[in-house]
This record gives sequence, structure tokens and C-alpha cells, in this order.
Amino acid sequence: MKRILKLGRNCWKIAPVESSGLIVDGRDYYRAFYHAARSAKRYIAISGWQFDSNVPLLRGPDAEASNEEAPLLSFLNGLCEKNPELRIFILAWDFSFVYGFDREWFQQWYVNWTTNQSLRFLFDRSAVYDASHHQKFVVIDDKIAFVGGLDLCSSRWDERDHRVDNPLRVNADGSGYRSFHDLQSCHAGSMARHLAELFEARWKIASGEELELPAEPHDGPAELMPSLPIAAEQVALSRTQNCAVCGGDKSFRDIRQLFLDAIDAAEHLVYIENQYFSSEALYKSLLRRMAKKKRSALEIVLVIAKDAEGLLEQLSIGIAQNRMVRGLEQAARDNGHHLGIYYPASVAADGTELPTYIHSKCLLVDDRFLSVGSANMNNRSMGYDTELNVSWEAGRTDHELARSIANVRVDLLAEHTGQTDDKGRQALSRIQGLVEHLDQLADSGATRLRHHPLESIAEEYQWVTTVLPDGLPFDSERSEDAYEKMATKEDSFFSRGVTSLKNWLMNSSD
Repeated sequence: MKRILKLGRNCWKIAPVESSGLIVDGRDYYRAFYHAARSAKRYIAISGWQFDSNVPLLRGPDAEASNEEAPLLSFLNGLCEKNPELRIFILAWDFSFVYGFDREWFQQWYVNWTTNQSLRFLFDRSAVYDASHHQKFVVIDDKIAFVGGLDLCSSRWDERDHRVDNPLRVNADGSGYRSFHDLQSCHAGSMARHLAELFEARWKIASGEELELPAEPHDGPAELMPSLPIAAEQVALSRTQNCAVCGGDKSFRDIRQLFLDAIDAAEHLVYIENQYFSSEALYKSLLRRMAKKKRSALEIVLVIAKDAEGLLEQLSIGIAQNRMVRGLEQAARDNGHHLGIYYPASVAADGTELPTYIHSKCLLVDDRFLSVGSANMNNRSMGYDTELNVSWEAGRTDHELARSIANVRVDLLAEHTGQTDDKGRQALSRIQGLVEHLDQLADSGATRLRHHPLESIAEEYQWVTTVLPDGLPFDSERSEDAYEKMATKEDSFFSRGVTSLKNWLMNSSD
């Protein structure tokens, strides 16, 4: 059993935690954030890809229990009004102009001029050419941290049953949206200080201003609300970060190396949930592992979104993803491995299928290693978008941690299949024969699990695959030199316009 986590190679920090866990889907995360934020004494630091002022944190019974829906901005402002010592900092990606229809206009001006002076909003405009800031984390009082794929914004809240007709799955304007699955992690302990330092460094680069987040004196363990507790004493932090964001002369691609090392170390199982699978490096890594004749056969489970969202995303990622998943299928057949590629869906009373959009970013190996964060399995997240993942790894004697990691896998598969009773969970707990069992569930049509159609390109656009067999050049695997040169590109109006167009093409669905 090869050790995966190696400080300085595939992780930036390995830090102790008092408690740790996984939060599944928007309802659980928004509720957990609400309660953690209410406990803040000194500061709340929030980093994200997108924020929406009016997104309600509480809905239905959660809102009734707390006697408020807690729209994000008014909730945070109210915390500052009640506690004069509290400081709240929000750092968001400075989105390109093509997002104008989907984002709040003049958001930085509006927040900073209409709320308590202790609440500050800043767009991160650091000179990262052709990339987006995608780290999604929250730190509170150096005590509590959240890290994952969820932003506090519209169209993210959902419950774990992902039912078709959910009257609470609406935006502030009353408009409904698709069923949505994602993961966030929560932690209490000193690792929060490392994330505070990361936030302080990014704030300085974005604003030129020194920021020192004031820690609250430690007075006992913080209370967390995980969906799935993880019995860990420490967690690892890994980044994708360009030198322009780091404030130095070196870029970091810890997550890429982490995923390569984890796949190479796999002896029995690779379980993946991700919005995309179009990373050339990860594709080749799986091919190499499957080609090793002296190694054990793998059960490989890939849960991805059924459809790429929109034409431009289909062309920029869908073509490459189609090629890769078919290549994985062939390699599994040729080398005696078991590969299953799926998506979950619910069915309406009239028989209409509603796929659950997979937005989570999760890699689990052998029920002993788990990584969750903001990094998609595409070339951008592996190379030059700014990303953050947390990881847990169980050693030979860490039996309780290994059991909790295995429970994460079983619980997620129970959600995706709808097999949540004891008998169903027991069947999902196997490793050997797992893909065969999942195939049977998908074949039956009686569960939420579906075989992925593997084609993310609409029929009317299939002709593009003959012209651009590897997809559009907006998610390309780049050389080391190319990554470093990105930060030195002239930041002209023209280059920012090109960057805006590319970012829109690649990030229109986050």
C-alpha cells in the first residue's frame, strides 16, 4: 500500500484538525455555513468564484426553525451590526464582461457602499492571464474552515433526494433550476490558520493592502455540522496556483500531481465524481495504471454530468471528454479492469427524466484516500485556474479513518442510486464486483443511476469533431514554460477581451 500524500510534492500543508467531515449538497452546506457564521466573533473570510446577494441560506423547515431565510448579504450585514468587533471579507473572481447577464452589476460598489463598514467586498483582479480564480473556501476566527466546490450563489441549493418537483429549489426571483449535486468539506482546528494565510496573501495581491485576520482566542472545540463525519486527525491542502497569484516566482500544481500519484497507487478501486473528465494528464495516468499487467485489476467508477452545458462548452470540453471516456473503455476491456460511467437522475410522475447535474470534484482510492475541493478534472484546473483541494489518507493502522472514507463512498453511491436502505447500502459497500452491481442497477431502470451516454455533443454539432478532433484549444494541456509565461502576458484591453471570451467558453457553468 503506497503512501500517497507527500508534503512538498503533492500537498502544500498537512495540518492537524480537531474534527473534520464532508457536507453533501447545498442545503446541508448553506445551513452549516449559516450556523458557523452566527458563531463568529472576530472575522469571516469568504473566497469564491461567484456570490449572489439575495441567495437565501435557509429554506423550508430550516428557515422555520431559525425564523429567517437569511439572504446572504443582509444576513452578513446583520452580523456586523450586532457585533462591532466582527469583520467580514469577501473575495471574488473578477469575472469577465461576458458574464454580465448572469452576475450582479456593480457588485463591489453596491456591497461596500450599502452595508456596514466592517463588511468588505473585493474583486480579485490579479494579473493571471487566461485563467479564473476558482478557490472556494471560508475561514472563521482561525477555528472553522469550509473547502469544496460550492459557492454561495444562485442555482446551487438542493436536497439530497434531488426530487423532480421541489418547490424550494428556486432562486430569489422565483425561477426554478436544475437538480444540483456538490460537495463541501468542513474542518475545525489549526488548519484554518493556513487557509487564513492563503486568504490574506490573495487579498494583498488583489488590493495591495496588508490584511491580518484577527484570530479569536481558542476556547474549546468548534461545533461542525457535517453530513458525513471523517475520523481524521489531520488533512492535507493542495493547490493549483499561478505565480501571479502566489506573489512569488513559482507556480504550484499540487493537485495535478496528487491525482497522478493517487491513481498510480490504486490497487483495487478508483471512484471519481466530477463535472468534467477532459484532463489529458489524468486520462494518460489511468491508461498507464490499467496497462500494468503485474498490478491488480481495478474497479473504476466515474460519475459525471450527463451533458456538457451549452454549445461552447460542448465543443471546448465535450469532444475531448468523449474521446477520453471511450479510450478508457477500450483500455479496461483490453486489460481486464472493470469500468462504469454513470450519471444520476430522477423521474417525474409523467415519466420525464431529470438528470442531477454533477458539480462535485471528488477522487477516492481504495477506501483509504479521499480528495475533495474546487478542481475539475480538466486541463485548466490541473494547470492554471486557481484551485484548492483538501485530502484525507488512512495508513495501515488508521482503521477508523478508513471506515469513514469507505462510508463516504457508500453514502454518495446510495444518494446516486436511491438505494438508501440497509440492504442497498450493504450491496454498495463491496469493492470487488462493484461495477457489475452498479451496471445491474442502471440496467434495471428502477433506480436513480443511469449509464452515461458518453456523447456530450448534440447530434447537430457532431460534424465539428471531424474538423477539431481534440476539441477547441481553450482547455489544452500546456507545457511548463507556457504555464509560467501566462503571468507575464501584456494585460492590454485586447488581451483581456480575448481572456474574457475564453473564460466564458470554459467557465460558463463553473
